[in-house]
Amino acid sequence: MSTDGTLHQYFLSNGGKRCHKWVHYLDIYERHFARFRGKSPTVVEIGVHGGGSLDMWKYYFGAGSKIVGIDINPTCKQWERDGVEIFIGSQDDPALIDQVFEAHPNVDILIDDGSHRSNHMIATFNMAYSRVSPHGVYLVEDTYTSYMAMFEGGMKRKGTFMEFVKDKVDELNAIHPRREFPITDFCRSTAGICCYDSVVVFERSPQGLRQGIITKKMGDRLGLFGKEEQDV
Repeated sequence: MSTDGTLHQYFLSNGGKRCHKWVHYLDIYERHFARFRGKSPTVVEIGVHGGGSLDMWKYYFGAGSKIVGIDINPTCKQWERDGVEIFIGSQDDPALIDQVFEAHPNVDILIDDGSHRSNHMIATFNMAYSRVSPHGVYLVEDTYTSYMAMFEGGMKRKGTFMEFVKDKVDELNAIHPRREFPITDFCRSTAGICCYDSVVVFERSPQGLRQGIITKKMGDRLGLFGKEEQDV
């Protein structure tokens, strides 16, 4: 999906609250979020800090959108305003995640820009992913921390968020190895995983019957592509 540069324009001309983003993230946001504009989505962002990104989301998604922030720092509560709500606590706290989804059961977009520690990112994903709307988006940014020792990361180090993502790619394809892998709720509810430099996007969508079809010229019969139908 093409972007119109709205986020670039807002971000680069920002004269309000502090907003810290890698510039190449803005195209990624627009590519995956544009379909929600003007549709009053509920957007949760983990990591509030200066409050600027919450204002950016409110501007981008427009009137009627609900912007929800989560941060461990109590001073972030000051950035609340009409249409912007902030919860205080750690992103790996089940009670906090329950509180957020009880207050906002129809979350369309969740952005994890929190601690950037893999154990927190994985814990939040496991608690929150299935609770995002069936056609929603779950985006994790600053995933380069999976490769940094100061975040307990490293190349191919077991337990990092990026190694977790690689396992999720296998899980997404579980219907194909003739039932060698279990078909999970994640497989049944995920359309795709998009990996970018430092950003991973999970696009949710209920999955059903998958068929490999061959179409031929008139007069030839329609046939399957040498594989039986797979139903997730």
